[in-house]
Amino acid sequence: MGAVQNALGKTEQFIENNQKTIMYVLLGIVVLIGGIIGYKNLIMEPREREAAGMAFVAEYYFEIDSFALALEGDNVNMGFLDIIDDYGRTDMGNLARYYAGVCYMRLGEFETAIEYLEDFKAKDKMLKPLSIGLIGDAYAELGKMEDAVKYYEKAAKAASNEFLSPIYLMRAGLAYENLGKFNEALNVYNRIEKEYYGTNEQRNIEKYITRAKILAGE
Repeated sequence: MGAVQNALGKTEQFIENNQKTIMYVLLGIVVLIGGIIGYKNLIMEPREREAAGMAFVAEYYFEIDSFALALEGDNVNMGFLDIIDDYGRTDMGNLARYYAGVCYMRLGEFETAIEYLEDFKAKDKMLKPLSIGLIGDAYAELGKMEDAVKYYEKAAKAASNEFLSPIYLMRAGLAYENLGKFNEALNVYNRIEKEYYGTNEQRNIEKYITRAKILAGE
């Protein structure tokens, strides 16, 4: 009991000796929290709404496959590149990077597409693997199959579902074949057979397994 009282006494003495410092620290915490809340409510949320409104026309151009206009705007309305420049820290500014990456893919500018897709911070469970897979597609278009394989396998892992994972594993297998790595291709095809039974890819995988075995010399 004496030890407890002694400890309490020391604590009280510390508080008494450092009242001003403690008050300044507490005040600083309150100001910091208030600043964060104020920044979110007074600045970021209005900016988010503004960015979403500005992106409406760019998204329309994207939907009708007018990718240059979607990127650069039409001299009246903003394109995705403008939105990235002006609203880059908002959610819409982040999503505009994904849109821009897709636009550049469709325009055949694969290296630029990779830059924007890598800058996209994906949170959505579908958009994340899609963006990673698109980087794989871009590398494949550039003939960089080693990089393509890496991103296809990464996309399959990120998706972790029966819809996207077998698609990207299939692309990885074909990329391995392109590299002459038939054993690696066979391993990927066997994964599709075992792990994704009933999918479109699994139903057609036997011919790819057979081909990879022959090419691997099995």
